[in-house]
Amino acid sequence: QVQLVESGGGSVQPGGSLTLSCVRSGRTYRSYSMAWFRQVPGQEREGVAALDRQGSTTYKYSVKGRFTISKDNAKNTLYLQMNSLKPEDTAMYYCAEAARDYGGNWLNEWAYSSWGQGTQVTVSS
Repeated sequence: QVQLVESGGGSVQPGGSLTLSCVRSGRTYRSYSMAWFRQVPGQEREGVAALDRQGSTTYKYSVKGRFTISKDNAKNTLYLQMNSLKPEDTAMYYCAEAARDYGGNWLNEWAYSSWGQGTQVTVSS
């Protein structure tokens, strides 16, 4: 089993920055992809950024140039650096891991088998 624990969420004014962290523990294997998703109550969960095992990144169009996904393998930690935050970025953010190859867009939630509990990000003036 794999455990994913997110942290780093909080409240920030528009234009501000936050860095989310996701610490992975449990079974040791090389994941196919790790990603960040977000969800607003009453809406579907959406993929924000993904980092596959080859080091390729995929971003939701609306966060390109503002968000950066990265990973520190020595610390078993996935990061999401979020800059120039907007009120529409307000959501619960989840970390996810794919244990198998998907063959599709890594921002699709069906590719992921392990999920964290989420960390809330609120962007408001």
